Amino acid sequence: MLWMSGNEAIALGAWEAGVKVASGYPGTPSTEILENLCRYEGVYSEWAPNEKVGLEVAIGASFAGARALATMKHVGVNVAADPLFTASYTGVGGGLVLVTADDPEMHSSQNEQDNRNYAFAAKLPMFEPSDPMEAKEMLKAAYVLSEDFDTPVMLRITTRVAHVKGVVAPGKKMVPQVEVGITKVPAKLVMLPGLAKKRREVVDQRMHRLRELVEISPFNSIEMGDRKRGFITSGVSYLYVKEAFPDASVLKLGICWPLPSEKIREFAALVNELYIVEELDPFLETHVKAMGISCHGKDLIPAIGELNTAIIRGAIDPTSRRQGFAPVELPPRPPNMCAGCPHRGIFYNLSRMKVFVSGDIGCYTLGFLPPLSSMDACVCMGASVPIAHGMAKALGEGAHDKVVSIIGDSTFVHSGITGLINTVYNQSASTLIILDNRITAMTGQQPNPASGATITGEPAHALDIEGLCRAIGVKHVFVVNPHDVPETRKVLKEAVDLSEPSVVISRAPCVLLPEMKARRPVSYFTNQENCVGCMACIRLGCPAISWNSFAEGEAEKRGYKKGQKGVSKIDEIICNDCGQCASLCKFNAITRKEE
Repeated sequence: MLWMSGNEAIALGAWEAGVKVASGYPGTPSTEILENLCRYEGVYSEWAPNEKVGLEVAIGASFAGARALATMKHVGVNVAADPLFTASYTGVGGGLVLVTADDPEMHSSQNEQDNRNYAFAAKLPMFEPSDPMEAKEMLKAAYVLSEDFDTPVMLRITTRVAHVKGVVAPGKKMVPQVEVGITKVPAKLVMLPGLAKKRREVVDQRMHRLRELVEISPFNSIEMGDRKRGFITSGVSYLYVKEAFPDASVLKLGICWPLPSEKIREFAALVNELYIVEELDPFLETHVKAMGISCHGKDLIPAIGELNTAIIRGAIDPTSRRQGFAPVELPPRPPNMCAGCPHRGIFYNLSRMKVFVSGDIGCYTLGFLPPLSSMDACVCMGASVPIAHGMAKALGEGAHDKVVSIIGDSTFVHSGITGLINTVYNQSASTLIILDNRITAMTGQQPNPASGATITGEPAHALDIEGLCRAIGVKHVFVVNPHDVPETRKVLKEAVDLSEPSVVISRAPCVLLPEMKARRPVSYFTNQENCVGCMACIRLGCPAISWNSFAEGEAEKRGYKKGQKGVSKIDEIICNDCGQCASLCKFNAITRKEE
């Protein structure tokens, strides 16, 4: 027996299923699947530039007869939707599974969409496990189903299933049903309208066969108990129901699309009251009610955020709500960029410039928070560049110094390049700032095409971002060291003042990279006798810098000028030696502490 997270179990399941090729884009809560799978022998794993490419790589491997896996978080499926819907028509060669990791409560996401709707819309079967062991076994079953029914299959997990730990029993490695090799079947794989119309009929026939299968699938099971209340549920919600009402009757749907309509009718007839318990959208509820079956669902159960045992018990049976311990008041701990983060110097400068900052997805989105407060919009990955372009066009001539966009290196590769092409092609004059910290930092320091390494750490060609920008047609490309705050401000001002497209590349490595963490500890410290209390360093918002206030009259007693409100102090343990604060201090109050 093994003690594994859901993501670790899925990686093991992929190996046991005989997956040969796996591709995806890092995104919480899905990231650890490929990080673990790349350690298994015989599986080729890669980080793709974005989710669309990742799925297309998996489709290609499937067309060649290999079992293939694509992984991504829920919003990544939006990016991959184009090939996903058409792959439903082409079908597969080797088994093809897409893992979508949804994020109820938006722990690390900009929305909490329910991707069961994708299975419905794309006409694809979807599994939904409740725990790590089920995740492993359902993934293996998904490959068999994929090849038997000539269809891509989706596996939906949520944050709790991805990251919870559970007991997992290892199994035997499966032998794929399809041999790897090239077979030309253009009538099946070339989706011209005439051919696609025929494949559309195949998809409809396939869904009919799948509806017959789910009626007898062991993953859809009735657990009879007290007939007073019956619950239809799936995924992690099943565990909450069993904890809240352990004696109740439950229809557990391990395959949440297509639905076993006859089994649902059978179960509904066995219980007095029927409840649908599911996170986010009333997906099951809508389809159950469409069958003409009366039930409770989102009239009682919240449709926003994660569920838990207490919420379900309190919503369905308020009189039995158990009083728990009173919540403990904890001090607030707002998120913050790390001490020494190279992005801080950029946002500090932007906070002093009268520009609208169109932001993007990454740890740099924290530049929105005080005291930097220098991000004014953030929609989705890659949107920063075209949003700035659209604003500049709406504002008209003379708006070149009013709007800038900002994007990370990984996000730029993911979906920012096309926006920059559009900016140049359509003759905008906005400035793009690319934060090149040599890694995909927000999801845990995964390499990307600009990092110079693959998922396994092997050397790879590093994208020449400056050369790419110039090839696109940007004449004005600047590279700055963001830790030199004053010099960076000069360059930013020069770029923004241009009436042509410009790019400023802010290049400094993430302080959490192993090579940065391995440096000998040399930090900065405050010469407090020189501090005049100007608070320039405090406005950086660095967690290593604190403010020590003076009581009334204390400044004079301690030898400072009358009325000084306090002095800065640097925590040398937290300090990461970036030097941004020192570059701002005009009074020699911050100096580098040499060994």
